[in-house]
Amino acid sequence: METVKITAAEVNKLRKATGAGMMDCKNALVEASGDFDKAIQILRKKGQKIAEKRADRDSSEGAVIAKVNSDASKGVIVSLNCETDFVSKNDSYVAMAHKMAEIALNTSTKEEFLAADYDGMTVEEKLLEQTGVIGEKIEIGGYKTLEAPFIGSYIHGNKIAALVGLSTKIDDAATVGKNVSMQVASMGASTLSYKDFTPEFVASETEARIAVIEKDNIERGRLGKHLINVPKYISRAQLTDEVLAKAEEAAKAELKAEGKPEQIWDRILPGKMERFMSDNTSLDQEQCLLDQNFIMDDKQSVADYVSSKGDAEVVSFVKVSL
Repeated sequence: METVKITAAEVNKLRKATGAGMMDCKNALVEASGDFDKAIQILRKKGQKIAEKRADRDSSEGAVIAKVNSDASKGVIVSLNCETDFVSKNDSYVAMAHKMAEIALNTSTKEEFLAADYDGMTVEEKLLEQTGVIGEKIEIGGYKTLEAPFIGSYIHGNKIAALVGLSTKIDDAATVGKNVSMQVASMGASTLSYKDFTPEFVASETEARIAVIEKDNIERGRLGKHLINVPKYISRAQLTDEVLAKAEEAAKAELKAEGKPEQIWDRILPGKMERFMSDNTSLDQEQCLLDQNFIMDDKQSVADYVSSKGDAEVVSFVKVSL
């Protein structure tokens, strides 16, 4: 049987279409007797075989990309995962991740995204093809979308990406959206506000956190170290008007015991109450975006920062990280 002659131009065409190596492209064309589409199928089948062999591998590296549409009303984050940092830093790999994120902008679910067109094949088929080309497990590790009147975004080193939705587009919306997205990426909020917590969750967290501190204090006491203050509360959700009134009375009693003149109490009390709030809202600081101290100015909360920039509120956010 006569072997079909494969030209360099044909190999180069297949290489550009698939990203596969020159020898892989040549061998696929030879096997396909020069049929271009069949050669692509051969490369894809090779990817399937490699994917099956590497199914149990950990794809914890990759590139996380956030994209926002032209009118900033919809955003998407896609994490294109691979096995090694070496592959994730490759320019062509990052470019592929960006292209996939652009495609994802026009989809609403991960299933729809995987079935979307990517240069004549589906995204899912492209992942299999690239598994064969690269020789590592390539998959979509994260897919999240967000819609709002205005979407801001932030990407940190192609490893973490965040989107933030604002209730309206203000004059400095792009900067505000980016800064709050940076907060989401950096500080690990899981919800917008302490108002989202259930009483059962707050009670459970309070008990658990107090137990941890008390256990730690036993060891610190044994070592002669300064003991950590055990808070009675951990969230603004627990600080009722009655609790705050009692805290203020306690602060006044403390000032009186210290011999501070009553006429200057009004200047000292706000600071003491602010300290009381800070000491008794540790859960909010960890998990509630709007209640966290703003990373670019820790003298104000994220909510205060946003409100200072105009008539807009943060209404939603999402984050994807490797």
